[in-house]
Amino acid sequence: MSETTHDGAVAVSGPPSADEGLSPAELARKYELSVSGARVGLGEYIRQMWGRRHFIVAFSSAKLTAQYSQAKLGQVWQVATPLLNAAVYFFIFGMLLKSSRGMANDMYIPFLVTGVFVFTFTQASAMAGVRAISGNLGLVRALHFPRASLPISFALQQLQQLLFSMIVLVVVLLGFGHFPSFAWLLIVPTLALQFVFNTGLSLIMARLGAKTPDLAQLLPFILRTWMYASGVMFPLARTLEHAGASKWISDAMLGNPAAVYMDLMRYALIDDYTGANLPPHVWALAVGWAVLFGVGGFVYFWKAEEQYGRG
Repeated sequence: MSETTHDGAVAVSGPPSADEGLSPAELARKYELSVSGARVGLGEYIRQMWGRRHFIVAFSSAKLTAQYSQAKLGQVWQVATPLLNAAVYFFIFGMLLKSSRGMANDMYIPFLVTGVFVFTFTQASAMAGVRAISGNLGLVRALHFPRASLPISFALQQLQQLLFSMIVLVVVLLGFGHFPSFAWLLIVPTLALQFVFNTGLSLIMARLGAKTPDLAQLLPFILRTWMYASGVMFPLARTLEHAGASKWISDAMLGNPAAVYMDLMRYALIDDYTGANLPPHVWALAVGWAVLFGVGGFVYFWKAEEQYGRG
């Protein structure tokens, strides 16, 4: 079939194509095409995550090793940093402000160091999570992998760092007369639940930080407020009672996840830190926060999988 154009040239055209008139979406369905980087189903996403488990572990270990590689003391800062923070808080809150609420130093110092180490675990996981995508755009754009691998690996990095810090914590406990007991076995489920909570928090922060990079500048102020409201430096229950706080305020503050995991760790490690200091149903709260943030954070992050690294 041919036709003559306005300038006298002859244009040759073939028979009409079978695809003529089809929309892009119809063409994609016809030829079984899919969008590059499209979000897969949740079950398939979990399967892909399991397939990258070795990458997640290796990446977290590499980040941990590189964290203080430029410092002369190297990995010593992994435990020195939270320990120095605890020393500063002891000077200000223990010695100057007398916030120990009658606790002797042989109980208050382990109480304080435990709180600082446990809260730092959550704090660092949130801070690492908020930069997990925005700080690794080159990796995100260059390679195809489940993006949740990054915030999960950062949460795992913070767990490894906490385990190093636990060595120093044990030395502090022994130095102040708190020796191992069967209660120390509660460290394992407490850390496991907190790790699941922190991972979910890291995933939530990663999605928010990918969309709003300025959140990384605001987050330290939010975390500092959370720290003061969680009883890191002082016995929260006694302080609220002394201040005459209403029951619903006390329940809300004692039931917040940071306070719950700190209380459980202190209960496990410190002699005479009895159940009277723990909020009711503390283990139910610990499990509930872990499930809510662990599962909810993973699904929340997965729903925006197609958006990471674009724009």
